[in-house]
Amino acid sequence: MTEELGTTQTLLDILNLSGEGQARTDEDIFVGDTPSHSRGRVFGGQVLAQSVMAATRTVEASRAVHSLHGYFLRPGDPHQSITFGVQRLRDGRSFSARRVHAYQGGVPILSMIASFQEPADGLEHHDPAPITAPDPESLPTTAQLIGHIDHPVAREWAYQRPFDIRHITEAIYLPGKIEASPDSAVWLRTTAKMPDNPAIHRAALAYASDYMLLEPVLRAHGKSWVEPGLSVASLDHAMWWHRDCRVDEWLLYVLHSPSASSARGLGTGQFYNRAGELVATVAQEGMVRLPEFAG
Repeated sequence: MTEELGTTQTLLDILNLSGEGQARTDEDIFVGDTPSHSRGRVFGGQVLAQSVMAATRTVEASRAVHSLHGYFLRPGDPHQSITFGVQRLRDGRSFSARRVHAYQGGVPILSMIASFQEPADGLEHHDPAPITAPDPESLPTTAQLIGHIDHPVAREWAYQRPFDIRHITEAIYLPGKIEASPDSAVWLRTTAKMPDNPAIHRAALAYASDYMLLEPVLRAHGKSWVEPGLSVASLDHAMWWHRDCRVDEWLLYVLHSPSASSARGLGTGQFYNRAGELVATVAQEGMVRLPEFAG
């Protein structure tokens, strides 16, 4: 339990930006840090979540983020703090728009626009979950799948992620025969309880949304994450929050890749709660390069 509480606390520390939004030129400035890890770049979901929190700090508390559109411009250095500059584009009667740049070394590593809305009544419908999933408790943990591997990334994924991820479709962490399919699905939730703050849960969902959006691109071609010479990088990310949810309760994440071409792959995802309600939709395009296609 101590280890589980530690990983969730790491997520909360990531989302707890410093700075009180003191305006510098036309931006409110906040600063975020990266927890130590063995990888050479900052996890994209972290920068997304921190950008959402920075923007949230400049909006009326009654307005919740409902969409973001961002571009990953440069890899983030995990050994440097990240400065978030928030520009207040508009505050209307019902909606607020914010532009966020995440800076390192004086240049942006992420550029994002997010929209916030006052709660409102209106039409209601949503697609049902496209699969019937087994109970998450019946599925193996990531630690059970790869926790035995003596490699720093495998150890981090198995024991240090703030989310417990249970694969419904076969995991592609390891090499081997993989059934080619452009679809994936997992259950996920944080490893411990989160505060009762809907804004934190929405930002944490942005964090989790980046975990495996490009996985169905690889799975469609029978590839694993450890394919020799594989190079993958997120290019852009879009997300729409439809309903409130708690990330410390199980969420079904259903993913699909409709296309890959020109060394780019598109992944889409839908989050459902255990009641079957669609709570968020995500899309991301990424660079996917393999040595057999090198010119």
